[in-house]
Amino acid sequence: MKSTPLFEFTVNKETNTVHVKREFAASLELVWDAWTNPEIIDQWWAPKPWRAETKSMDFREGGFWLYAMVGPENETHWGRQEYQKIVPLTSFSGIDAFCDDFGDVNETLPKTLFDNRFSEASDKTIVTITSTYESLDMLEMVIEMGFKEGFTMALENLDIILESKMKMRN
Repeated sequence: MKSTPLFEFTVNKETNTVHVKREFAASLELVWDAWTNPEIIDQWWAPKPWRAETKSMDFREGGFWLYAMVGPENETHWGRQEYQKIVPLTSFSGIDAFCDDFGDVNETLPKTLFDNRFSEASDKTIVTITSTYESLDMLEMVIEMGFKEGFTMALENLDIILESKMKMRN
C-alpha cells in the first residue's frame, strides 16, 4: 500500500507568505531535474486539464523561464520566473510574475518572491517552498485565484512523473 506523501500548505497573513512542504518518493537528483528541466516541468507544472508550455528557459542566476499555462479551450496565461540565486541540488530563488508572451510583467497582478529548497531524507526528497507577496491584498488575490488547489494538483502530477522515471531506472 502506498503511503500518502507529506504535504503542508500554510498561509500566514501577518507575513504575506505561503509555506509549502512536500515530500516526493524519488532521489534528490530526479526531483531537482523535474523542477529545472523544461522538458520535464512542462509535463507536470499545470493542473489538469491545463498544460504548461515553455517558450524559453535559461536556468542560471539572472536567467528566466517564460512559460504559458494553456487551458482546454486554448486560453493562455503567461508566467515568468526570474532566477536570482541557484545552489545546485540545494535551492533556487527568484521572482515569479504574470506576464505577456514576450515576458513583459503585468504589474497589476501579484508577484511572488519564491525560495525553493531541496533536501534528501532516506529514499525521499523534501521540497520546501516559501512564497512571499508584497501585500496582504496580493496574497489574498493569489489564494482566490486557486493557488492551493492548482499547485496541489500540479504536485500530484509530479508524483506520477517521478514514479514513472523511478520505474525506468529500476
